[in-house]
Amino acid sequence: MNDKYFMKMALALAVKGQGFASPNPMVGAVIVKDGKVVGKGYHKAAGEAHAEINAINDAGPASKGATLYVSLAPCNHTGRTPPCTVKIVEAGIRHVVVAMNDPNPDVTGDGIGYIKSHGISVTSGVCENEAKRLNEAYIKYVTTKRPFVVIKCAATLDGRIATKTGDSRWVSGDESRIYVHRLRHSVDAIMVGINTVKQDDPVLTVRLNDMISLDPARIILDTNLTIFEEAKVLRLNSNSDTIIISGNSVSEDKKNAIEALGAKVIQLPAKDGMIDLDQLMNRLGDLGITSLLIEGGSSVIASALKAGIVDKVIFFYAPKILGGDDGVPICKGPGPALMNGCMPVKDINVRRFGDDIMIEGYIV
Repeated sequence: MNDKYFMKMALALAVKGQGFASPNPMVGAVIVKDGKVVGKGYHKAAGEAHAEINAINDAGPASKGATLYVSLAPCNHTGRTPPCTVKIVEAGIRHVVVAMNDPNPDVTGDGIGYIKSHGISVTSGVCENEAKRLNEAYIKYVTTKRPFVVIKCAATLDGRIATKTGDSRWVSGDESRIYVHRLRHSVDAIMVGINTVKQDDPVLTVRLNDMISLDPARIILDTNLTIFEEAKVLRLNSNSDTIIISGNSVSEDKKNAIEALGAKVIQLPAKDGMIDLDQLMNRLGDLGITSLLIEGGSSVIASALKAGIVDKVIFFYAPKILGGDDGVPICKGPGPALMNGCMPVKDINVRRFGDDIMIEGYIV
């Protein structure tokens, strides 16, 4: 067993904070002494104790002379919790192994430098790529103040997300849809267009039977504020907000009526009937939304890609062929004239969910 073995254990612990730790990063920690794990911990939720503190408390006196493995460099500032570096020194930790440094420019204090100054040796960069991938949304948000944006869609093998009548239930299988609910749990917000609301009347919540989960905020793009007041997203008993994004030229009476139902209406500039998505990302960042899952429809997906706001795509392909050219495509509207105009996608990952194939990758 080496440093990577124990760091992978810390990273696995960090994942337990998914959906709860935001806007903080997911962090896991393991304390090892004489080759044995004596303490474990992870950051459970924003405002609660950090991973290192939980691991030290779990280990108790066994922390003295031990090695701490932590997936993010320990903090050396006082925020909602005290600095972890002081606790590490007080616990008598001998050596610290870190996966990655904290990229947050607002975090003051050199945590690694502090513990080194107290005689603790440090090894950095163990499983660094895995740690950065785990906290890709956090990294994007703290360095740009804009959310990490993921497009998710389910399509037939011939690239259709719905029939000509708009029917899309269900393109993908049960296993894929369960995974999508886990995706929803992992992000701060979901976004769809008003046509999806009118066609499907979705609730856009997390529905998982095997775990406690939090609903993300629900964001509806509705330039002309035409959402019907009976829409399910306006009448939910949920722990998160419904936010309608409209243009500036909408009825004040309709806006007041929607807000009276508990939703928030945010007005932004629109061009050719479409919300300015670049400005929207800035506004969502101001609201503290670190990650956004776009679930459609095809006009929203196409607009998001063209606006250059997308970081990652997750496409599910079901083993069925709709046939014909009148179904709803993944992207609506004109595309490039030549193949060299395509958007490259890198770091491809392919997984199988039942009979469906998921292709995941990052926009270059």
